[in-house]
Amino acid sequence: MSAPSPRNAVRASLAISPPVLPATENLPPAELFGRDIFSLKLMRERLPKSVFERLQSTIENDVPISPADADVIASIMKDWAIERGATHFTHWFQPLSGVTAEKHDAFLTPTPSGDIINEFSGKLLIKGEPDASSFPSGGIRSTFEARGYTAWDPTSPAFLLKSGGRRTLYVPSIFLSHTGEALDAKTPLLRSQEAVSKQAIRILRFFGNDRVTRVRAMAGPEQEYFLVDRRLYSLRPDLIMAGRTLFGAPAPKGQELEDHYFGAISPKILAFMSEAENRLWALAIPARTRHNEVAPAQFELAPLYEQVNLAVDHNMLVLKILRDTASEFGLACLLHEKPFAGVNGSGKHNNWSLCDSEGNNLFEPGPTPWKNSQFMVFLAAVLRAVHKYGVPLRIGVTGAGNDHRLGANEAPPAILSVFLGEQLTDVIKAYIDGKGDAESWKTGAMTPGVSALAPLARDVTDRNRTSPFAFTGNKFEFRAVGSSQSIALPNIALNAAMACALDDIAGELEKIGPEDPVKAARIVLTKFFEEHLPIIFNENNYTVEWEKEAEKRGLPNYKDSVEALSHYTSAEVMEVFTRHAVLSERELKARQEVLLESYIRVVHVETKLVQTMGRSTILPVALKALAEASALVASVSAAGGEKGGTVNPALDVYNRLYLGASKLTELLAKLDETHLKLDSLSGVLVRARAARDELLPLLLEIRAQVDGLELLVDDNEWPLPKYGELLWL
Repeated sequence: MSAPSPRNAVRASLAISPPVLPATENLPPAELFGRDIFSLKLMRERLPKSVFERLQSTIENDVPISPADADVIASIMKDWAIERGATHFTHWFQPLSGVTAEKHDAFLTPTPSGDIINEFSGKLLIKGEPDASSFPSGGIRSTFEARGYTAWDPTSPAFLLKSGGRRTLYVPSIFLSHTGEALDAKTPLLRSQEAVSKQAIRILRFFGNDRVTRVRAMAGPEQEYFLVDRRLYSLRPDLIMAGRTLFGAPAPKGQELEDHYFGAISPKILAFMSEAENRLWALAIPARTRHNEVAPAQFELAPLYEQVNLAVDHNMLVLKILRDTASEFGLACLLHEKPFAGVNGSGKHNNWSLCDSEGNNLFEPGPTPWKNSQFMVFLAAVLRAVHKYGVPLRIGVTGAGNDHRLGANEAPPAILSVFLGEQLTDVIKAYIDGKGDAESWKTGAMTPGVSALAPLARDVTDRNRTSPFAFTGNKFEFRAVGSSQSIALPNIALNAAMACALDDIAGELEKIGPEDPVKAARIVLTKFFEEHLPIIFNENNYTVEWEKEAEKRGLPNYKDSVEALSHYTSAEVMEVFTRHAVLSERELKARQEVLLESYIRVVHVETKLVQTMGRSTILPVALKALAEASALVASVSAAGGEKGGTVNPALDVYNRLYLGASKLTELLAKLDETHLKLDSLSGVLVRARAARDELLPLLLEIRAQVDGLELLVDDNEWPLPKYGELLWL
């Protein structure tokens, strides 16, 4: 009896019946929305009026909450959670690992009489004490220094999640070291919110607005992701452990026909999306848009705008719910920036704006923006933030995964520039030239040329899909953020850079004085627009010509994460974060080390996967195919197959298999040697550069050999699910 073909494992996996799809609640969204959060509406109903009003002031005006109020809130919150089936609570926080963390504690407490009571005090609500020793700290904490503190963030509502048949109460929190430094993403985000609010209010006060009490950064991250059959996913160790395929020849069909983009959503995927949306709506996450993305098996979910601290928490929940829901549907959700070579990777476009306490979007240009001095000041601040303080923005989108995507013809390049559109750029040039009105400003309408269709309103700007930072009418779209990333880091950088830019402009305005704010604004704006005109680029950011032009303009081009992160602790970058106490110098140095160490670990995990898969999965199959080809060569020669001058096809296959297998063996040995050598290096930046310069090129060379072998080996013998199956089944 012949041995079973390795391909049988793939076929057998597909023969396994997929799971029964979970039933989706068909409740109206209005009934689902916010059902699983301890919302303001719920607090208003349950809390004493005075306690609720003070908590509302905490949420809206950043006023600290008192311990007495915390006791009342904790008791009501516990009762609500237990009514909904919760048995435990957890402080939910975002350490420097880039994912979320939680430690569950039961409400129950034994009594001396042998009974139990459910207990949750204000002290437990306000502060937790997880072990901090094993979280990344960049040297702030040593392994033997275990103490760390979580602290309730009342600006983000507590919520319930169900798992294993029971619910848990989640309390969004920050995470601090015993010495008070931030060990998380949330703390500096909240600090950056306060910084940008303070500086924005200075501008509003200059223009006579005494009503506004705060300004909030708003965000709406569009989330791209891939879905593949979980049965096939389970046969790919690289997908399971690295999140991306380290080997894989292109499928005969990829995205060339562009027929997947905005195509009809298949019933199974639509059922998955509907269930994920229901779970998101129950958590008051305003998921609104769903569609097929460019690559096969790629999709997108986009929420509405909300305050950036909520948007960060909600996006982390989106990632979890997409993964969990996919698993229940027999799918695997891939969030890596580049899970498949040769087709588009995934990002998350971070739509960002500023909104005041009266609900006004500060980036709303109005019908005549050149007369809207306040809008023009905030626009100038954005240009200054990206131009003068832009390196932190580039650092905010670093990561080993995102390096595979940035700069390709699917994502913005590593060069930061701002797209405004021709008309708004003309308004700025009119300021520089000392002109009054911008004659080119046109809104108007388009006529479809069909009698039954009314004219369509035309936006004043087109969309530039190649721009890393594009104005889209009343907000900016930061398109370089990676799909697996927390949006905290890019938004911390945005807020900190904007706070510095607003601080600079406010200082210049205040020197002139508020007697004639419009005249003062024109004087200051002329100077700042002229200085920052080089950051505006409205054309194709993907071209080589732009790279050369950007160099002439003095714009930095940090092409990979290691290069960008090496500037994290330069004086000009540190000043962006330290000026308004968003991060301290020690916290910045710690973050640089954590991010570089994370980069190194990702590359080393991929290296070990290539070593093990190359030797235990690929080489045995290649050698077996080589032996069979050798026998065929002899058989064809014995039969006189070479007569007449024709090429022996068996010999051709044998030669190519031999070359591929021998080259793969040679490269794997070189990879072993290089990996061992790099393990002995010291210094995190030295090790990161070595991983980038020595390991990654070898991984690409090995991949080329393996992908070549995939196209030669009998399909029945190839042991891994192929791209055609992963992307199209």
